[in-house]
Parts: sequence; C-alpha cells; structure tokens
Amino acid sequence: MIKAETFDFLKSLAENNNRDWFTANKAVYEDARENVLDFTKQLIRQLAKTDPQVNADTDPKKCVMRIYRDIRFSKDKTPYKSNFGINIKTGSGNTELGYYLHIQPDKSFVGGGYWMPTPEHLKAIRQEIDYNGAALNAIISDASFIDDFSAFDQQEQLKNNPKGYEADHPYLNLLKLKSFAAIHHLNNEELMDKMAIQNVVKYLAKIQPLNHFLIQALH
Repeated sequence: MIKAETFDFLKSLAENNNRDWFTANKAVYEDARENVLDFTKQLIRQLAKTDPQVNADTDPKKCVMRIYRDIRFSKDKTPYKSNFGINIKTGSGNTELGYYLHIQPDKSFVGGGYWMPTPEHLKAIRQEIDYNGAALNAIISDASFIDDFSAFDQQEQLKNNPKGYEADHPYLNLLKLKSFAAIHHLNNEELMDKMAIQNVVKYLAKIQPLNHFLIQALH
C-alpha cells in the first residue's frame, strides 16, 4: 500500500516546490520513493500473473518516473513534479503502451492503453480499427469497462474524417480518436488500503483487452 507519509510528502512538496526545501527534505523523499518502488514491484508481479505481456522481473526503477521536471521549454519553472508516476510497459518496442498509475493527493488515477500515439502508430491503430473495429467496440462497450472507464470515447479526436476513411464507416467514432487511453480516478484511501495492490490490478485487468488490441495493431 501507499503510506500516508508518502501522500504527506507530495502535499508538502506541492506547497514548497523549490530546491532548498527539497534538499532539506531529501531523506523524506527517499523514504517516499522506496515506498513507491516497493508498491511497483508488487504491482508488476501481480500483473504478470494475469497478463503475459508483463515481465514479472521488470526492474521497478525503470517504471517509476523521475520526480525532476524538464523545465527547459516550459513556462512553469517549478523544478519537481508533485506526483509519482508508474509506467509499466507491455508488448515490445519503444512505445508508451501499457499500464499507468498516477499517485498524487486527491488526484490519483489508474490507467492504460496508449495516450496520444505517434503519427505512425496512430495510422497502424486506425488500420486495425478499419479491419477489426468490432473487436475494439466490444471491449469498450462491455458493461464493466463502461462502469470504470466511461470517458474513453470522449478523448481528443478529429473534427473531420481521417484521411482515407469514408463518413459512413461503421466505426468512424473510433477512427476519429487521437488517443486510446482508459483512466479511472482513485481516492487516497484506496491506495492506502491494505488491499491496494489487488484493487489496482482489478482495474488494470479490465484494460488488458484494450492493451492487447493495441499491441496487435502495432505488430
């Protein structure tokens, strides 16, 4: 589970996002990071039991994202993120496809799929929808998926038909999507619960068919 102290650290960091404060509280950060790394290790092992695309031996350090922000091209010059991000990739190749857990006081969420694919990958996904749109439609129309990921079809999308596809295509609504990410928000208590790993895996299991559809599209 995620400790209350980890949430406390993130809350304090959001209120004191500067290098002097962070340096003075580096030990607290290290404790919070260790908590997240341990949680990630357990999460990977549990996911690997149900999804063969997840390697149970994946190094948690490769999944937990850096807390240091890249401020070179940003107007926001705060040096640190006020969250921990866990990105567990699936399949092969250098993509952002996989499972994601965002840990932030009162703003945590669990998700999966592929957020804003590259133009090349988006073209491949649309081609798969053209060939096999019924499969994706069945996944996102499943009652249990809708219960937890109802906003899937409300993501950023094209105003017009994608090039090469007609207006009467049966899955035009899916072809117009620019992103294929499923997100479910979590409260702090869900992640601090002793059953937090099982609860997160429960949501991610519902995303697994979506991930597998996208993996198929990219191969």
